[in-house]
Amino acid sequence: QVQLVESWGGSVQAVGSLRLSCAASGSTYSGYCMAWVRQAPGKEREGVATVDSAGRSSYADSVKGRFTITKDSGKNILYLEMNSLKPEDTAMYSCAARYVRCDVKSTKFDYWGQGTQVTVSS
Repeated sequence: QVQLVESWGGSVQAVGSLRLSCAASGSTYSGYCMAWVRQAPGKEREGVATVDSAGRSSYADSVKGRFTITKDSGKNILYLEMNSLKPEDTAMYSCAARYVRCDVKSTKFDYWGQGTQVTVSS
């Protein structure tokens, strides 16, 4: 079992920045694919970024060059650094984990956090 708790969402103006955090506890998550997934009102869930156990990251085309996913394995924290934010980035962002190969296009995960809201105004 893995428990995930996100924090540090909020409201920001366009071109601003935010850094989301996800604290993991329970079973060691070093062998998991960790990810950030978002869902905007009226839209389906969208994979944003993944990082695997070897530290390899992958991004959705919509956020490449603007978002960076990292993990601090010593502290069991996953981060999402978001720069040059756009109004279309407004969504509920959730941290997720699964014990299979990462696929940034997949939204099927075994463990989910409760989500943190990010709102970007123009």
